Amino acid sequence: MFDPDNHTRSHAHKELYARGELIYTIIDVAAAALFVLGSILFFFESTVFAGTWLFLVGSILFGARPSVKLWRELGYRRLNAQDRKTKDQS
Repeated sequence: MFDPDNHTRSHAHKELYARGELIYTIIDVAAAALFVLGSILFFFESTVFAGTWLFLVGSILFGARPSVKLWRELGYRRLNAQDRKTKDQS
């Protein structure tokens, strides 16, 4: 796991890498946007509660980022196992 060459082993590996990067980037941008909005809302006492929720959701998204990388690595592992099985059958 976490072999830097995994993302170029096959077309399926490249597709998995691209999907993982897209999901990771969407989460990253959303988390950052929520943190910025939460920070702005903290300037006004009437919106501190909403700002707190935005910080919480942003924090959860930042926590989800490593899960995306783990999902991708597990996908590589599955693809590698399929490749070995195919080679063994031929």
